[in-house]
Amino acid sequence: MASGFFAILDDISALMDDVASMTKLATKKTAGILGDDLAVNAEKASGFMASRELPVLWAISKGSLLNKIIILPAAFILSALYPPAVIWILVAGGLYLAYEGAHKVWELFFPHKETKLAELKEELSEEELLVKEKSKIKSAIITDFILSVEIVIIALGTVVDKSLTIQIVVVSLIALIATVGVYGIVALIVRMDDTGIKLMNSSKSGKGPVYFLGDMLVKGLPWVIKILAVVGTLALFLVAGGIFAHYIDFFHHLFETWPSILRDFVFGLGVGMLVLFIVLPISAILKKVRK
Repeated sequence: MASGFFAILDDISALMDDVASMTKLATKKTAGILGDDLAVNAEKASGFMASRELPVLWAISKGSLLNKIIILPAAFILSALYPPAVIWILVAGGLYLAYEGAHKVWELFFPHKETKLAELKEELSEEELLVKEKSKIKSAIITDFILSVEIVIIALGTVVDKSLTIQIVVVSLIALIATVGVYGIVALIVRMDDTGIKLMNSSKSGKGPVYFLGDMLVKGLPWVIKILAVVGTLALFLVAGGIFAHYIDFFHHLFETWPSILRDFVFGLGVGMLVLFIVLPISAILKKVRK
């Protein structure tokens, strides 16, 4: 009886070891997407009136959690019924990542200006602002859905040869990190300027360490978002290129003597620009048809 009990404990211990090691590996594989997720959501959650930033972020967070609840069971069923489909989706996700990175680079040269809701406060009524706010929240949740699919599939790809139990635990943990961790950090980022203003106002002399810290937080927020955007874009190319190098034979044997980070970046950038130049004319045609 005792030996059976200890055998169960050994099995649980072995399972936990597997889960810990595979979760570490999956986190490493999805770090690029998590970085991009952080950058994208920090950008989408900013630009609102200060009083609406946290409510908007909470609404997006709930939508993100619902996305994971929908995606996770579908991914596990697909993995159990037909594992090769996970790889196909992974490659398709890589194409999207490469395209998204290329599109961000394209917008550096041909920017698309988006008016922030905070700038429209005096121009629109409260009802109109609310409609626009809901529209931005919906857009953010849709973007989160796409990123969530990529995170789940990439995490699943790292444990696709493991038991279903390990797949469920590891991928669910990654999904939880992607929601709680990312949106927790985003909440801190979008409140940087407001915290800075409060610190500056609390300094009666208008100088000193407290005022300096507040001023640094206010001035630092735009730079933090810009840095996250750059890091996120690089991560998109690296993650996409890594997917192509590992799962497409043509890329697997190309530039084998190059450093892996440079190789992945070139693959991601090259494929991304190719997809971009296919998508752009199609998008232009569709816009003309709609008009």
